[in-house]
Amino acid sequence: MDEVKQLVTDIKSGNIKPIYFLMGEESYYIDKISDFIETNVLAEEEKGFNQMVLYGRDVTIDDIVANAKRYPMMAERQVVVVKEAQDLSRTIEKLASYAANPQPTTVLVVNYKYKKIDKRKALYKAINKTGVVYESKKLYENQVADWIRRTLSGKEYTIVPKAAQMLVEFLGTDLSKINNELEKLQLIIPKGTQITPEHIEENIGISKDYNNFELRKAVGEKDVVKAHRIINYFGENPKDNPMVVTVALLFNFFSQLLHYHGLKDHSPRSVASALKVNPYFVNEYVSAARNYPMKKVSKVIATLREFDVKGKGVGANAVPQGDLLKELLVKIMN
Repeated sequence: MDEVKQLVTDIKSGNIKPIYFLMGEESYYIDKISDFIETNVLAEEEKGFNQMVLYGRDVTIDDIVANAKRYPMMAERQVVVVKEAQDLSRTIEKLASYAANPQPTTVLVVNYKYKKIDKRKALYKAINKTGVVYESKKLYENQVADWIRRTLSGKEYTIVPKAAQMLVEFLGTDLSKINNELEKLQLIIPKGTQITPEHIEENIGISKDYNNFELRKAVGEKDVVKAHRIINYFGENPKDNPMVVTVALLFNFFSQLLHYHGLKDHSPRSVASALKVNPYFVNEYVSAARNYPMKKVSKVIATLREFDVKGKGVGANAVPQGDLLKELLVKIMN
């Protein structure tokens, strides 16, 4: 995020490069930077003649170069944006000769999503000298809740950790999807509000009581009644609560619990740092560690591996997801 802020600051101050090559697995920041350049580099009256958008599936590298070499009309510069440039992955290296000597009055923006160019080759080296190569890396799951908090903070909102975790567990690590939901909340909820699980449930449709976050907590506390209630709900709503996600999250929890058992320092700050979790959730691991000794945790991890395979249809084709989850719960909590 700091790199994105610096890019924006440079553009605002007039330090504009002739090429911006935006690549990587996380599309959110690629879109944000590209949109910012489209919106802010040219004045509104200059855009008609001097700003164009090309799509990788419709053009060749020669087409891109030809457009980039044009001179602006009644403006200091022109902007050429190439979207879905990953469709040109087989020929993208041909852009190297232009990148080595780019048109100084053109701002060429290349959106190369879900892939990245080879940093050992000529194209990367050329752009690195004359322009900007920005790699948008996918966040790890344990980083997304903090990203939600920081994003909302910039919009004058706060969010309780459980609400942020609900979003992560329901939407995964796709920042674009999460941002869309956050924008919906901002239309409904006034600035200065602390977003709670109730807000998430009422406006996004994620249950605050029947979700993987609550299941993990119930399993850790060995709250059999609550855990079975959640599993029954999952069994009745399999499309919204796929078994593969539940098993993956439980596997991650018990893997972290195994790590917890191996720590010498069990102070909250040390545990949060070692497990890469919000300090708010440390007590869950403390409680679960009392209920699941290291030997039991190892057995649970083996069981979760077994049910991950079954949940994908291997050796359990005719067994409903709800029944598999109930069997899994019994094996974990007994």
